[in-house]
Amino acid sequence: MHLPPLTTTRLHIRPFTIDDVAAVHTYTCNPQVMANIDDGALTLDQTNDFIQQHLGNEAKAFAVTLNTTNQLIGHLIAHPWFAHRTYELGWVFHPTHHGNGYATEAAHAVMTYCFETLDAHRVIATCQPENPASYRVMEKLGMRREAHFRQCIYRGNNIWWDEYFYAILATEWRAQS
Repeated sequence: MHLPPLTTTRLHIRPFTIDDVAAVHTYTCNPQVMANIDDGALTLDQTNDFIQQHLGNEAKAFAVTLNTTNQLIGHLIAHPWFAHRTYELGWVFHPTHHGNGYATEAAHAVMTYCFETLDAHRVIATCQPENPASYRVMEKLGMRREAHFRQCIYRGNNIWWDEYFYAILATEWRAQS
């Protein structure tokens, strides 16, 4: 997905560069931060591979930096979903920046881009029920929980994750804006 750089009051959302590997690895190596991410905590090589996969016009992940310092504090996932005019969002932030509203602010900017520029019909997001911080962001964005899928993601070793599915329609987005 081509996402141009976006600027909010406090944040800048931009494409990754290869120079971002070290900053991204400071949180992707943390098992607590990555507990609800399919791949879990990443090695430095895996973080490098992640950044390499998200360079260029086909990127699905984007760096989030602070406007005041240009410090990379997390990343946003944004990509077309399989349904027509539907986009999926996700977020991962360094734990020292949790609780400051950054995920909500960044996701709001990308949702605005999806609805106003890409003519999205729906924007969706998912998380595990054990991740209330993530589903609270979805709810702050005006998304509604549409489903609770039970044991739908196989994690190996006979472990299955549940998943919450949230969405917002363009008409709902416009009504709240």
